Amino acid sequence: MTGSPPPPFTAADHRARMERAVRAAADAGLAGLLVAPGPDMVWLTGYTPTAVTERLTVLVLTPGHDPVLVVPTLEAPDAEHAVGASALTLRDWTDGKDPYAVTAALLDGAGRFGISDNTWAMHLLGLQRTLPDTSYASLTDALPMLRAVKDAAELELLAAAGAAADATFEEIRKVPFAGRRESDVGHDLAALLRRFGHSQVDFTIVGSGPNGANPHHEVGDRVIQDGDMVVLDFGGLKDGYGSDTTRTVHVGEPTPEERRVHDIVRAAQEAGFAAVRQGVACQEVDRAARAVITDAGYGAYFIHRTGHGIGVTTHEPPYMIEGEEQPLVPGMCFSVEPGIYLPGRFGVRIEDIVTVTEEGGRRFNNTTRELVVVG
Repeated sequence: MTGSPPPPFTAADHRARMERAVRAAADAGLAGLLVAPGPDMVWLTGYTPTAVTERLTVLVLTPGHDPVLVVPTLEAPDAEHAVGASALTLRDWTDGKDPYAVTAALLDGAGRFGISDNTWAMHLLGLQRTLPDTSYASLTDALPMLRAVKDAAELELLAAAGAAADATFEEIRKVPFAGRRESDVGHDLAALLRRFGHSQVDFTIVGSGPNGANPHHEVGDRVIQDGDMVVLDFGGLKDGYGSDTTRTVHVGEPTPEERRVHDIVRAAQEAGFAAVRQGVACQEVDRAARAVITDAGYGAYFIHRTGHGIGVTTHEPPYMIEGEEQPLVPGMCFSVEPGIYLPGRFGVRIEDIVTVTEEGGRRFNNTTRELVVVG
């Protein structure tokens, strides 16, 4: 891992993102956007409340008006120090007042609004009671690509997160596996991710032997044995942007069948990566990877989509799945992670984060995709 990270995002960056979001909302026929605390608010404003409580906090974005952040008065001082605070207006409300009335005054009383998926039901229902003629659509449905296309600075941050995950794999392959619990190796993975700069560890999947046939097994108390295939899937956030990589290792020498299954998954992962080109539908990445596994006779054992987007969260649009016709655009970032899962026996998955470029695809994970033998 070399080079320095890009400079921090500025108020101008957040202003540009909010303007882009308003344009996207208008293009989608929405009267505006309502954004609750969470990844969308962080991306748009740089603001993360110290605690998310029953008190309403919401960013209101509407065409022709300055952005407004409605916050409880007791949290206004923190909001004033957010990176993007100078690009918006703060509207605070005190306990005992109706926050929905404060928010309603900013909205078209008969408009349809995009609303962030993690908005509390009590807040959405409160707005609907106050403005019964309004309607709402989740941002995932209404503006699924809002954060999907990354700028140059975001791409640098994702590349750095990927490099940190790669460094973690290079170290974890050196530790003992046989005779230790999955949870022990998972603890090692988390510690390494933090050592290489992650502030948040989202998952450390260690699926040994039959547990590897469960794609989201995470970790357990099973003692890893000589002869086990072990799926290692790990990631989190570094400088606010996500990492997510999977490699499958083997404790001791694998059998010919285990090598063959791993080779099939490796070929499928390569086919998925090769399908990444601007203008190609997301589903074509899934089709390319899935065809390799299906043609090899293991189609019934590839039981999940080929990939998901990544950015300020480790799972977000776009999704590499059959039926997703969204064209790939330079700057999109997502995983390519086919797998084969043989119930009661073992599993294999190989995953890289990939970004779309003008020329095709670029990987953010570059450790070996060969089957690594560990002790």
